[in-house]
Amino acid sequence: MKQTKPALARMARSWLLISVFDRRGDKGARAKGEAMPFSGERFTSEVTLSPSMVAEYALLAGDTNPMHRDPEFARSTRFGRPIASGTHTTALLLGLTASHFSKDAAMVGLEFWVRFRRVVYADERIRLEWLVVRVQHNERLGGDVVELRGRIKGQDGNTAVGAKGRVLVTSQL
Repeated sequence: MKQTKPALARMARSWLLISVFDRRGDKGARAKGEAMPFSGERFTSEVTLSPSMVAEYALLAGDTNPMHRDPEFARSTRFGRPIASGTHTTALLLGLTASHFSKDAAMVGLEFWVRFRRVVYADERIRLEWLVVRVQHNERLGGDVVELRGRIKGQDGNTAVGAKGRVLVTSQL
């Protein structure tokens, strides 16, 4: 059965369990009307990957590398077991920005940069993290340009993916 991109989006949404920290560091959503975003703001999510999830995502994304879906093949490689596709891990990380900022405002990504530091295994629990490093109002774009630094940490606590990004947060697109 061929799956469509909307099915891929539904899968990605179901894998994210978002936890947001407000200015006081308390877990929970922001109150309506609270100023947003702000420098120093952090937001995170934890995701537990599974081999079937990784294989399905890779195929839906057009990545047919057997490293993502064939355990026998993966055992013969330097990694020893299946790994998640880079498109999968970065989609989860970028998706977190959209989920976070679109709760109280309109948001669109402007640019992202990622660096792969180590593989993410198909059976690994990962932590997605973003930090707002700068917020600058942009009159021409009609909103705030938010500069971000992010990463994906593996269950060993080491950074697997480093990221930088800029998003536009505004009242209306």
